[in-house]
Amino acid sequence: MKKHAGLILVILALLFVIVNASVVITYPNEYKVIKTMGKISRVTTEPGFSLRIPMVQSETTISKAKQLYDIAPTEIYTSDKKKMEVDAYILWRVTDPTKFTQTLNSSTAGAESKISAMVYGALKTTVSATSQEELIASRDAALDKNDEEDALSDLEVQDITAEDLDETNTADGMKVIDENTRVISISKKILDQLNKDYDPEQYGIEIQMVKIKKLDLPDENKDAVYNRMITERKNIAAAYKAQGESEAQKIRNTTDRETTVMISEAEARADQLEAEGEAEYMKILSDAYNDPDKAEYYLFVRQLDAAKKSLANGSTTLFLDSDSPLASLFEMQN
Repeated sequence: MKKHAGLILVILALLFVIVNASVVITYPNEYKVIKTMGKISRVTTEPGFSLRIPMVQSETTISKAKQLYDIAPTEIYTSDKKKMEVDAYILWRVTDPTKFTQTLNSSTAGAESKISAMVYGALKTTVSATSQEELIASRDAALDKNDEEDALSDLEVQDITAEDLDETNTADGMKVIDENTRVISISKKILDQLNKDYDPEQYGIEIQMVKIKKLDLPDENKDAVYNRMITERKNIAAAYKAQGESEAQKIRNTTDRETTVMISEAEARADQLEAEGEAEYMKILSDAYNDPDKAEYYLFVRQLDAAKKSLANGSTTLFLDSDSPLASLFEMQN
């Protein structure tokens, strides 16, 4: 009985191994490729159970999920011969497991290597045909929100933050700056160029998104660029300052000229008023002393005033003409 029991256990173990090696379990997020002696005999695309011949047939699992591949940063020259550093990532998935197996031997690493080469070629073609100014204008354009959510809904590799994807754009991959200006996303240009030049479908894969993470000047060029920008701003500031000084001098000159004219006019008006006042004064005096008695009295008063001024400063001697009315006055007193 012990020998039979041991034999039964061995047989059951063999049966378990054979059944386990024969059953193929396909999950919803994967393909199963069954090969017979190295050749593809069938591809299972729907979830469920199937069988294979142990030792004769082998199975390969290929993921259906979207996958993220972060390519290495690279430096590319623009159409105006300015170096730009480009850093991007790609969303891709397998659409044809048969082609994927035949061309890339079901290798994710091989697929990413091929994708990297294709994306670099598309990057170089796109960036080298675009000026630095155009790149800067379009580098912030992004995919449509809904497209992003759909593209990332079953992403297998989650190594990018939501902030990197938190941008808005139109559904056709174009960024609206104002009512009359629409800037095409550089990411969309690269994706269109890639699909045009390389046709990823020949490898059984689909590249759904090429997303630019960084599009900037190389670090070694930034200091020089910043210094040039600072110099340009200083030159602009100096030009504005010189223009301001010129305008200020014009205003000062105009003000001085107007002030001089106003002062001259005021002095002329003052002289005119003074002359008119003197004339009016003389007219009043003339009217007041128009008769002979008043005139003689006025002349006598004027002579007294003149004598008073002559005796100022302690002087006691007065020299008079013998014909002077004042002299006759002193003679009358004697």
